[in-house]
Amino acid sequence: MGLKWTDTQEIAIELVERYPEVDPRALRFTDLRDWVLGLDDFDDDPKHCGERVLEAIQMNWIDELD
Repeated sequence: MGLKWTDTQEIAIELVERYPEVDPRALRFTDLRDWVLGLDDFDDDPKHCGERVLEAIQMNWIDELD
């Protein structure tokens, strides 16, 4: 079973591993969305993504770095 938009912490962990040099605070939501859609384990409808979901992913990513 693949990752869904609701799996914000798991998505953040995948992004930390894939993009270790990136500061998520400086990332545009359009790029974040594209990167999530590009994850190998991601399997959800792109239309189910909203700003609140992207904010949650970004916050989890920041937490993973701290």
